[in-house]
Amino acid sequence: MSKIDSVSIINYRDSLSKETKWYLSGLSGFIKKWAALGWPGVEPDAPIVLDEMRVEGNRKGTAVRTMDPVEGPLTDIERQALIDALKNARLTGEIAVEDEALAWLAILLSPRPIQLASLKICDLKYSTSHDGIPTYVLRVPRAKQRGKLARDEFFDRALLPEIGKLISHHIAEVEKRLKGFVPDVSSAPLFPAVRDIENWLDGFEWHTTADNIGGRITFILEGLAVHSERTGEPLNIFPTRLRRTLGTHAAIEGHGELLIAALLDHSDTQNAGVYVEARPEIVERIDKAIAMRMAPLAQAFAGVLVDGAFGADEEDYLISDPRYGDGEQAVGGCGSHSFCSLAAPIACYTCRHFRPWLDGPHEEILDGLLGERDRLMNEGSARIASINDRTILAVAQVVEECKKRRSALPEAARGVNRRAILTPDRRPMLTP
Repeated sequence: MSKIDSVSIINYRDSLSKETKWYLSGLSGFIKKWAALGWPGVEPDAPIVLDEMRVEGNRKGTAVRTMDPVEGPLTDIERQALIDALKNARLTGEIAVEDEALAWLAILLSPRPIQLASLKICDLKYSTSHDGIPTYVLRVPRAKQRGKLARDEFFDRALLPEIGKLISHHIAEVEKRLKGFVPDVSSAPLFPAVRDIENWLDGFEWHTTADNIGGRITFILEGLAVHSERTGEPLNIFPTRLRRTLGTHAAIEGHGELLIAALLDHSDTQNAGVYVEARPEIVERIDKAIAMRMAPLAQAFAGVLVDGAFGADEEDYLISDPRYGDGEQAVGGCGSHSFCSLAAPIACYTCRHFRPWLDGPHEEILDGLLGERDRLMNEGSARIASINDRTILAVAQVVEECKKRRSALPEAARGVNRRAILTPDRRPMLTP
């Protein structure tokens, strides 16, 4: 039987490249523990040579510095796509309240899984200001020891009112579920274990583990099937990547190492510096050619393309904008049959209820968005200029789909501008 000895370790180290030298660092602790337990397979000289050998650790912050598309921070477009997908999952009832609450905390606050596992119901604090505005604050336990549930120190994180209400709703469900199982429901875990576990730690009855929380976050967010505009593949999501995203976005917003360290619950600024060092000073430029190439990868368009008035639903609310087309030409229809406060038609392209018309002025809208982006970039407002980047990709996707649809039509039907007559309440009166 093969055994691990000093010679095999030296040979393995020499086979590693400069970029992979740190692999031995990951194995070193495992080999030493193996030898300490006295199990067969590791010779006595193996841990000795590891102690004498200079073992290089993994280079810190590589995924952040390189904006790795698989393990590095999410881009603005990827993050917004994730948020939009989570909102849509709520509207369609495809996500449970508990899963949604956990997902929002992971995206917005990005605590370590062990911190989420240590949370209790009593950690959500609610108050009302003098003008009646609700305020929610979550007391997040600090994780001083890796893998250990702890509640010795806390730091307060303010929550958006809608997220606070969602967690309050989730708390009501947890209280019903654990009533009779715990003496005081206020001390029950915010995200309890789904089954009884032997040997609970004192004070942490019904608390789940950090591994379980981390796995649930990955399962929930990857289940949204959001695609990356960089890879064309579903996003690879795990808690550490969300933390890298939070730190990177804080640096982009101009915050320094101290605040980034506080946001990530670091004890010092040693690891926060990488986010400031890697901060991109200029948001990537997106022109029409790039938008058309990225659009199929991002899959930002969520609606259904229809063949103008003849493909529209008579119940659709028509959407038009005087800035595009002749002012009366419909961009498309809205199939939600309800009031929407978002700015149409720009906000429509990433909405699943949108039904853009084949003969709509989509390319004109794309040119308008790109022109406005260039104007803001030239004025030095890079962060503001990038706000509509995902919408730009969605419009570009519609333009591309329109080209493909037209090319499949009989030649006599191409270029025929079919439209509906708009009634006063902006319903389509279909005409032949």
